[in-house]
Amino acid sequence: MSAQRLLRAIDQISYWSGKSFAWLILALTFVVSIEVFKRYILNAPTAWIFDLNSMLYGTLFMMCGAYTLAQAGHVRADFVYIYMKPRGQAALDLALYLLFFIPCMIGLIYAGGGFAADSWRIHEHSTVTAEGPPVYHFKTVIPLAGALVMLQGLAEIVRCLVCLRTGAWPARLEDVEEIDVIDTQLGHSQYVDEESRRAAMEGAKAIDEAARHRSVMEEGVVHEKALEDRERKT
Repeated sequence: MSAQRLLRAIDQISYWSGKSFAWLILALTFVVSIEVFKRYILNAPTAWIFDLNSMLYGTLFMMCGAYTLAQAGHVRADFVYIYMKPRGQAALDLALYLLFFIPCMIGLIYAGGGFAADSWRIHEHSTVTAEGPPVYHFKTVIPLAGALVMLQGLAEIVRCLVCLRTGAWPARLEDVEEIDVIDTQLGHSQYVDEESRRAAMEGAKAIDEAARHRSVMEEGVVHEKALEDRERKT
């Protein structure tokens, strides 16, 4: 299997796991809405609803971690990073993955697996509220999410190695992003002409590319200069 096919296969796993668990936001919204109605309209609050909200949000947060990593969406201190060439970015990423990411994920999977096993063994229930619901299924999310993030992290390491060899970042899976929303809004606006829309989209894409380490800041500067020249001509 080639490196690109391996990356695509792992990215697909992270993509679909994140997309699947993202639906929990609807369940969380529904539960919160029902509880607000019961608490403030019927004056009949549910004792264990706080625990359920925490478990739903915690599961959503953790199980979408691999998807976020696959989309290069995690927070990055890029005030130095964006000025580096792709090979420099890859070398820095690779060092950080090996020194910090891998040990931390191993610790998370190991410790999380222990927590989950102990919780299943005693059929643990929440003690935060009265009549707390069972939490052993929720604690199982910890090692499972860690394993998914670890798998995607291994793909990122391969991506770094490919970039070191070729000098360019391998392609990522495309998904709906903010710039797609911008494109849709500008496309339906009667106050924006086609030339202005194209210039705005090129600027937005240049910023997005630099932020997601698919390019470097120098390329973004080139795009900005091109846009400025086009504005002067018009």
